[in-house]
Amino acid sequence: MGHIISAARVHANPSKLRAIADWPTPRSITILRGFLGLTGFYRRFIHYYTSIATPLTDLLKQKYFHWLFASDTAFLELRATLLTLPILYLPDFS
Repeated sequence: MGHIISAARVHANPSKLRAIADWPTPRSITILRGFLGLTGFYRRFIHYYTSIATPLTDLLKQKYFHWLFASDTAFLELRATLLTLPILYLPDFS
């Protein structure tokens, strides 16, 4: 689905990362929800995901969609962070 799991590591699916790299700046709540859904799937890989995404999730609570500088900064930071995701290595219990 969204993770590639091998015997020793877990990393993001490259096709999902391509989708994130190509994601346009959201111009509606629907597009923003899609972006947050996709990035939220990988939140375990991102330190402080909630803090970074807060300006975006705050937009979902507004009556009208107003894209602000803080929204743009959060969008770009999340996208950049996801494109440089670490690979999680599984512990060696031997």
